[in-house]
Amino acid sequence: MSTLHLDAEALYADLVRGVRGLLGTNTVLVGVWSGGAWLAERLQRDLQLAGEPGVISSSLHRDDFGSKGMSASADHTRLPFSVDDADILLIDDVLYTGRTTRAVINELFDFGRPASVRLAVLVDRGGRQLPIEPVFSAARVTLAPAQALRLARDPDGRFTFDLKKGEA
Repeated sequence: MSTLHLDAEALYADLVRGVRGLLGTNTVLVGVWSGGAWLAERLQRDLQLAGEPGVISSSLHRDDFGSKGMSASADHTRLPFSVDDADILLIDDVLYTGRTTRAVINELFDFGRPASVRLAVLVDRGGRQLPIEPVFSAARVTLAPAQALRLARDPDGRFTFDLKKGEA
């Protein structure tokens, strides 16, 4: 097991500062299910933004659907605002290959045509397979392909990371 230690709460504080600088008058937050949704929910509150953030699932547009099947998160997409002409700021916990981001962008366009889509992440772990880059990441780390970094949330809403062997 690796000795990598990431302070998720400290990185979250960096994410707050980064996202604050990305907000415009027409910006809405959309969290990627599940860790990104937790982050977007807390960002919405901590940045005192009106309304509620959107939540989007990648399940219906994944390119590994045939091997993984339908995920239970397929029904988690909830966009409480019009996507048309919105400045969407996607929030995710860990960016790896870019395939989840591609899938949620496809899902977004099923709901309308946003003016723009940008991505902010807590951790960019490299290893991209698609030309997707965040406009902001609180940290960049290098992990072996066999390691998985997952955001966890305790009952009080505080964030931690789990680092495991396995596929991300």
